[in-house]
Amino acid sequence: MSDDHTHVQEFFGARAADWDSRFPDDGPAYAAAVADLGLREGDRVLDAGCGTGRALTPLRAAVGASGVVVGVDLTPAMLQAAVHAGRGHDGQLVLADVAGLPLRSHSLDAVFAAGLIAHLPQPDENVRELARVVRPGGKLALFHPIGRAALAARQGRQITPDDLRAEANLRPLLAGSGWRMTSYVDEDARFLAMAVRED
Repeated sequence: MSDDHTHVQEFFGARAADWDSRFPDDGPAYAAAVADLGLREGDRVLDAGCGTGRALTPLRAAVGASGVVVGVDLTPAMLQAAVHAGRGHDGQLVLADVAGLPLRSHSLDAVFAAGLIAHLPQPDENVRELARVVRPGGKLALFHPIGRAALAARQGRQITPDDLRAEANLRPLLAGSGWRMTSYVDEDARFLAMAVRED
């Protein structure tokens, strides 16, 4: 396991048990972002870096009983917290790294990724791996329940020009990894970048 993986697991593992209680009001923002993804009954969707599974319930509601919802996370404690919160019945939970997903190529209709991109050790390759598992024309939602400026303020830091979520950085990153950005919103109340899988 790389040092990046160890750091991510240690960081989130130590916070998994009280993660949801630290951010109790995020549910509506997750539901709205899932709605923006435009999923249909029967679709197959991945929650990449699912954490405690806060997106799993709205994802399941969007794809219905005939759809497939898979939540992947690198941190066992986060997946355990998802099960403890009762979200395990909304999707299949898998301990895996988004750098090497245990999924067939072109097997999904969409990927939802909340708070993921800032934790990717090799963003180009990792976002390309997300593209691999999505069919051409499928969608990607990169989401955070607060925008870049609000998140930086919460963490006591300044936004830097190299922030991967800045539109000027994110658009070429996606374009070089098999995606075409279709919309970009960075407000205090939410961050949401949408993209379509290129052919």
